[in-house]
Amino acid sequence: MDAPGPDPADTGVVDLAEPLAPAGPAAVHDASAKDVPEADLASLPQTPTGRRGSRRWTPTRVAITPAALDHPHGLRILERVESLGLDVERLTGNRLTGVRGETDRQTYARAKSTLAVVVSPPSKRRLQPISPSADWRVDLAEGCPAHCQYCYLAGSLSGPPVTRVYADLDEILDGLTAYVGTGTVTSRSRARHDEGTTFEASCYSDPLALDHLTGSWQRAVEHFGACDAPVQLRWTTKFDDVDRFLPLDHRGRTRVRLSVNALPVTKRWEGGTSSLEARLAALRSLAAAGYPVGLTIAPIMALEGWRDHYDHLLGLVEAAVDGVPDLDLTVELITHRFTASSKEVLTGWYPRTTLEMDEARRSVKRGKFGTTKHVYPAEVMRELRSWFHEQLGARLPAARILYWT
Repeated sequence: MDAPGPDPADTGVVDLAEPLAPAGPAAVHDASAKDVPEADLASLPQTPTGRRGSRRWTPTRVAITPAALDHPHGLRILERVESLGLDVERLTGNRLTGVRGETDRQTYARAKSTLAVVVSPPSKRRLQPISPSADWRVDLAEGCPAHCQYCYLAGSLSGPPVTRVYADLDEILDGLTAYVGTGTVTSRSRARHDEGTTFEASCYSDPLALDHLTGSWQRAVEHFGACDAPVQLRWTTKFDDVDRFLPLDHRGRTRVRLSVNALPVTKRWEGGTSSLEARLAALRSLAAAGYPVGLTIAPIMALEGWRDHYDHLLGLVEAAVDGVPDLDLTVELITHRFTASSKEVLTGWYPRTTLEMDEARRSVKRGKFGTTKHVYPAEVMRELRSWFHEQLGARLPAARILYWT
């Protein structure tokens, strides 16, 4: 590793040997540049070459570290990316320069269009619990090319939002054996014990935004499918590019959840993602291929007319899963919340956002690590929770609600 240089936050130099520094305790759901106008979004390529014209991210810059080339999966990623006609910059060390632009908007755009192939830091190999989603969090990448204006990563990770994918995938997967039979979420839960030891693989990334470039989650699905122990891989996505997953020998040991929301949310604040209709079509295809599937309804927002908007969403879900044999469907319900740090980052990235982040309209929730989050007041939370539980029970009676937060 090269000697430490100036502060990356000041220079745009990214030390790829270090993880993106957490801004607080990591959590999949609670952490779950300037505003990018249409002209700038167009400069962050999304190539419609996937499932039925689905959106695929094409980075404008791909860089790979020397250490990544020492791993078989690093070489697989290199071959895969080059086969797509992308040039790969072979770095001489672990430092990525040229990320900082002349303006915040330019820095954001450069970082969001960059893919770095690296080796995971040692801290990533020591898994952390990830309640209420799963027993353990396993990271195959960090960063996401989408432009969600409520992005949970904004409050969890610091530095330019460069997407990093890990070349030491085989070692990461082999290391999971030591965690089988441990954990406090599904391993010790009567209600979810059938899931076995669960591993959440989408805390800091969106698998379908990256897998066409890496194949990492395909290999993870096959790895879990070949495992004799009671285990389950879990990941969630806002994309629909699932065709290459359908024929995999998953043996029911991967649960794919589609992150869905009311149309006003998906259309206003989820830039660069697949449409709601496309996500639900992907959900149906995965379920028909025998995958356990799920809905991550997040972040639930108390918009004006929210009952009508979410009623429409549940109607679309009903139609999407109608007639699917042996449907195994779960639901995770996550309300919108933000922290002071995430609000600062998000309003820096998207200063013209219409997303409501008014502390005066929220209650403060204090975490066990001293963190504070701005959540909906108790009466609003009760109303939302009651409505969703009632409507899901009536319209999707076969679905299991895993948790509300």
